[in-house]
Amino acid sequence: MTQDGNATRIDPFVTPVSAFFWEGAENGELLGQQCAQCASRWHPPRPMCPKCHSTDQRHVKLSGRGVVYSWTMPLHPFPFGFTSPPIVALIDLEEGMRIVSNVVGVNPTEMRDGLEVEAAFEPTRGGKAVPVFKPRMSQGIEA
Repeated sequence: MTQDGNATRIDPFVTPVSAFFWEGAENGELLGQQCAQCASRWHPPRPMCPKCHSTDQRHVKLSGRGVVYSWTMPLHPFPFGFTSPPIVALIDLEEGMRIVSNVVGVNPTEMRDGLEVEAAFEPTRGGKAVPVFKPRMSQGIEA
């Protein structure tokens, strides 16, 4: 986001398989997929269960809570759609799946593996929303 409040992030690339995920983000919900046959959950969206290969699935609301598994800050080349280098992280969600996203609201000097985070949503240039993660309040982290 720029200082004047304008969104800088680019819109997501929506496919028929991922449309539910991005619609959820626009509604402030983090959604995943769950297999109706074996109950496995997964992300990113895909047309069949990665465990049993069933195409019988449902969309489930996720808690949005997780822990940073690992993270990095891409500096060069400068990431398109950002006003400062983003923190890119692998987040292990409470539901047992891992998601790649950005961590916001934390000073990079205080960023660490094991940081407890929760989902938030940031606007894109085209008025959509993307999920990001911010430290949980109990962490005592400075922005």
